[in-house]
Amino acid sequence: MAERTVDLLVVGGGVTGAGVALDAAARGLDVCLVEAHDLAFGTSRWSSKLVHGGLRYLARGEVGLAFESAVERGVLMTRTAPHLVRALPQLVPLHDKANDPLVLAGLHAGDVLRRLAGTPSQVLPGPRRVPAAEALALAPGLRRAGLRGGLLSFDGQLVDDARLVVALARTAAGLGARIITRAEVTRLDGRTAHVVDGLTGESLTIRANAVVNAAGVWAGRLVDVKLRPSRGSHLVLDAGALGVGRTALTVPVPTERNRYALVLPQHDGRVYVGLTDEPVDGPIPDVPEVPQSDVDFLLDVASSVLERKLTPADVLGSYAGLRPLLDTGDGPSADLSRRHTVLTEGGVTTVVGGKLTTYRRMAADAVDATGLTAAKSRTKSLPLVGSGPLMGSGPSVGSGPLVGSGQAAGPADLVARYGSEACRVAEIGEFAWAVRHEGALDADDVLDRRTRIGLVPAERRAREAEARQVVADELAALA
Repeated sequence: MAERTVDLLVVGGGVTGAGVALDAAARGLDVCLVEAHDLAFGTSRWSSKLVHGGLRYLARGEVGLAFESAVERGVLMTRTAPHLVRALPQLVPLHDKANDPLVLAGLHAGDVLRRLAGTPSQVLPGPRRVPAAEALALAPGLRRAGLRGGLLSFDGQLVDDARLVVALARTAAGLGARIITRAEVTRLDGRTAHVVDGLTGESLTIRANAVVNAAGVWAGRLVDVKLRPSRGSHLVLDAGALGVGRTALTVPVPTERNRYALVLPQHDGRVYVGLTDEPVDGPIPDVPEVPQSDVDFLLDVASSVLERKLTPADVLGSYAGLRPLLDTGDGPSADLSRRHTVLTEGGVTTVVGGKLTTYRRMAADAVDATGLTAAKSRTKSLPLVGSGPLMGSGPSVGSGPLVGSGQAAGPADLVARYGSEACRVAEIGEFAWAVRHEGALDADDVLDRRTRIGLVPAERRAREAEARQVVADELAALA
C-alpha cells in the first residue's frame, strides 16, 4: 500500500465505513479501508439491532428523515439483506390511561410511509389494535391488572448488527476493496494517512486521491469536527424470565412524553432492553460501560408493564454504544437530529450522525462528495454475501432443526445469521469460519463480534478457551 496511490481511503470499519467501501468499489474505484481494531468494533455492534421505519422522527416532525428510514428499511428487507432482517412484531401494551388514539394514529402514519417506500404488506403488515387476550398470547408476561389490550405493528429487526458490517465488508472485498484491520490512522495530512500496524507497531503511509473519515464517534481525532456523543445503553436478559415470546414490547417512559423503552426478543432466547439517550463528556472509551443508573432506569421502565418486577439479578449482560451526533448547539442530546452530515475539507470527507438503518444512503452521499466518479451508486440493488439460495451439502449438513429455502436447507440457527452460507459454516464451525472467511484474528473477534457470545459474560468465559484454540489452529494453517 505504501508504494501506490489508491482512489479512495476509508477510515473506519463500522457500518458506515464498510458501506462507503462497498459503494465505492461497486462504482469501480480502487478502495482501501483501514480499521484501528476490528470490523464493527465501535458503535455499530452496540445498536438495538433494529432496521426501523423512522416513526420516532415522524413524531418529531422530521418527515423527510422518517421517509428516508422507511425507504432504506425496505431496501434491506427486500433487496440487499433479506437474510439478515426479519419482520418484528411490536406491541404497545395499553394499561389504564394510555393515549390509545394518538399512538395508533402515529402507527398508521408510519404505515403510510411504509407504503410510500414501496415495502409490501407481506413483508411488513399494517398496524391494528388487539384485545387483552391476544396481547397476553403475544406476551404472556404482561401485567394483567388494568390491561385493556394493545397496539400491534411491525418493523425490521437485524439478526445481528455486527454480521451486517461483516457482510458489507466481505461484499466490498469481493469487488476488489482491500479491508485491513488492526491498522490505526494516527494523522491525516490532506490525502496522506499515517498508519500504525496494530500487530507489529510498524508505521507506514497510505496515499489516496480522496479520504473518507468514517471513524464515527472518534472522527474528531482526525479532523476539526465537534461532536456530542450520546450513550445508548441496553441490558441483556433471558426471554423466559420476562415472559415474552417473539413479540417486542414498546413501553412508554412514565415520566416523559413521546419517549419509549424497548423490550426486544432475539432469535437465541435472549432479550435486549433499551435504550437510554445520555450525553457523554470527556475522553471516548474504546468500549463504553453501562452505569448503574442506566440499569436501574431500564429495569424500572420494563417492569412497569410486566407482571414480575425485574431486578439486577435478571441481567445477564449489558452494552452501550456512543452515537456520533453533530454538535449543533444547546439542548439535550436526545433532541439532536439523527440526520447524517457530510463535510469535505482538504481532500478529506467526514460523515457523522445518521443511524444504522440509513448507512447505505450515508455511504452514497459520502462517495458522491469525494467527486472521484460520475458513476451513480449501485448499492440499492446489490445483494450482500449470504443473501442468495442456500449453498452446501443440503439437509444432511449440521444438526438441529432444518429450514427450507427453495433449493436447499441448513441448520436454522445458522441460516438466521449466515443465510445462504449456513451449510458451509456448519461444515467447519463458526469459529473456524470467522478466521478463514471473515477476518477474525483473535478470540475477541470471534466471541465479541462474529458470534456475539460475548454479550453474556458467563457464556463468554465458557467458550473462551475453545475460541483461542481454534483461532490459533486456523492462523497456523493459514501461515
